[in-house]
Amino acid sequence: MVWQGRNIIKKTLNNMNKQGLIEWVHGKLGGTKVQAEEIVDGLFDTIIATMKKGGEVSVAGFGIFSVKARAARMARNPKTGEQVKVAATKVPKFRAAKALKDAVK
Repeated sequence: MVWQGRNIIKKTLNNMNKQGLIEWVHGKLGGTKVQAEEIVDGLFDTIIATMKKGGEVSVAGFGIFSVKARAARMARNPKTGEQVKVAATKVPKFRAAKALKDAVK
């Protein structure tokens, strides 16, 4: 479903960015753009905070945001061929739900 005011349709048919999301929320809920921005920022902040704690955010029909641990490993510098140690790290991961996969086919 696409809101049809303020040229949002043009943005959603090509590329969407944070400002486009803010305008979409503003168009749907009314209020001020500052309030719409607070909603969008709050949504992202909540997802990030949950992932920082090691949790998952599951949105039915959309997907699951989670954190994956990458083990330390040895890699090769492509320029010099020298072996380098890559430290263990955590990376964000997103698994799309079947409904999302089917929608973009």
